[in-house]
Formats: sequence, C-alpha cells, structure tokens
Amino acid sequence: MSEAAVTEAAVAIAPDSGRIAARFAALKAEGRGGLVTYVTAGDPNYETGLEILLGLPDAGADIVEIGMPFTDPMADGPAIQAAGLRALHNGQTMKKTLTMATAFRARHPETPLVLMGYYNPIYSYGVDRFLQDAIAAGIDGLIVVDLPPEEDVELCIPALQAGVNFIRLATPTTDDKRLPKVLQNTSGFVYYVSILGITGTKEIQADPVRGAVARIRRHTDLPIVVGFGIRSPEQAREISRAADAAVIGSAIIEQVKANLDDQGAPLPGCAQAVLDYVAALADGVRS
Repeated sequence: MSEAAVTEAAVAIAPDSGRIAARFAALKAEGRGGLVTYVTAGDPNYETGLEILLGLPDAGADIVEIGMPFTDPMADGPAIQAAGLRALHNGQTMKKTLTMATAFRARHPETPLVLMGYYNPIYSYGVDRFLQDAIAAGIDGLIVVDLPPEEDVELCIPALQAGVNFIRLATPTTDDKRLPKVLQNTSGFVYYVSILGITGTKEIQADPVRGAVARIRRHTDLPIVVGFGIRSPEQAREISRAADAAVIGSAIIEQVKANLDDQGAPLPGCAQAVLDYVAALADGVRS
C-alpha cells in the first residue's frame, strides 16, 4: 500500500475514541488533569498482578495501561525490564494478559484500558487474532513503541479498522517537520515522552514539558499525556496541569519490587502497598 493510500484509509476509518474520549471529556468538566498508571501484566505473578490491576481505578487511576511483557524492551529502564522478566519467569503469556484485561473490563466497564509494549509479541500471536481477542477483552487502545509511522500497515491501520485507538509517542526530538507524520494516524491521545532515554532513569522537568505540550497542541486537538520521570504526587500534579494527564509507570513498578522477598515472591500486603502509592499520586493530581 502506498503512503497516500495509507493516509486516505486512515482518515476514512479513524474511530470515535469511545471510553478514552469520554474520560478526557469528564476530566475537562472536572477542571483537572488525569492520572494514567502503567503496570506490567503478571508482575510479580499473575494473582498479585491481577489484584493490583483490578484495584487501580478505585485507587484513583483515570486510565490504565497494561504492559505486555517482552524479553527485549529496548525503550524501558531497569525497573520495567525486571518486571517483565519476573512476569515471564512466572509464566505470563499474551493470552494471560488478555485474560487479565477481560477481568478488568468486567469489574470496571468505564475505565479506559490500553495495552502498551512491543510489536514482536503481537506479531507472534498473530495480528488478526490479537485484535479480535483484544476487542473481546475490552481494550480501548494500543501503544506499540517500536512501530514507526512508516510501518502503519503492519498494525496501526488494521487496529483503526477494527475500532481500536492507536496511540503514538512524541519525544523531545520530534520536531515540527516530523510531528505531522507522527500524528497522521494517531487516535485516542498523544503520549509525550518528556525525557530522552529509557524509562525510569531521569526526573522530569516541568518547564520544558509546558513548552513541548504547547507546541504539540498547535498540531492536534487530541489530548496530550506526559510520561517518563514522574515519581511523586507533586510532580504528578504539576505535569497534569501542564498537559491533559500524567503517566506514571516505573515508580509504580518500583513499589512492586519493594514489596517482594529475596526470592521475588510478593510479601503480605504487596498489592495494597502499591495501590496506596497510587492513591497518593491520585491525591496529588486532584489537589
């Protein structure tokens, strides 16, 4: 398919964002930014991971991202890399991840749910089968960090055709010439990666984020969420004011690790400790 054909097809099939659009509309009506939380599916094991996942909306998460464990997560730092390995070591599979999503959707019919990760596990599962099963599980969107716009025919266009939002990343190096290409087939929201490098290794700075968000807004009406480097309720509050939502992942994963024993098994109260941390972040966003 030619680039022109891809663009024309995407314009014709771009879906209503559904739960994602409804949530951002609700946040706007409340006059606040949102909290987006990331957890790795099956970390530290299936049972505790599911307990954490199911508890996130009640702890204050407005949108939930589920990481699909992968052996070579090139954009992720040590915390999320270790979480993925813990999950895989304990038998996590794509099928189990989608089963977790199904359980989440049954408990939380209105909370947007996004799968985030890399293309290899989706390719191995089979794109058509994956999209069919993701829709059945109640998935609202996909973030696939290693598929650039030039590869939209691989997954982005099929996802849009199936009614699943395809959420793209923008970074500090995405200049005004590149940005329209990045936004071409993006739906749901834009994920701005606030720092250069891998996840969980640097702290975010609010002033550059404000400028970047303002620049991206000149190119799109989609909500903009900001992630990488947010670790405290205060930072979450500041970034959620600068953008439409703040994304926190590595810091939550580190709370999981802090509640494991020397063999990597969850200590009593592991899930609740993680959810208490999320509740503190949510209080920061709402204050």
